[in-house]
Amino acid sequence: MCQHETACPAADAADRDAARPVAHRPEQGWTLLCNGVLLFDDTGELLPDGQVVAPCRPLAPQVGNAA
Repeated sequence: MCQHETACPAADAADRDAARPVAHRPEQGWTLLCNGVLLFDDTGELLPDGQVVAPCRPLAPQVGNAA
């Protein structure tokens, strides 16, 4: 899919999020990358083959009692 001089990572590569954006809709919360990956603002992804990659949300900080 990518037609850049230095090709972007493929949709099945570990670094697929490094591909160049071709469409960005911040009001809808998504970006389409040149490798066909649909990247959502919550870090979830939809791959060109229909596979869903769940969001990777950071864990909430633990609040403890100081003694």
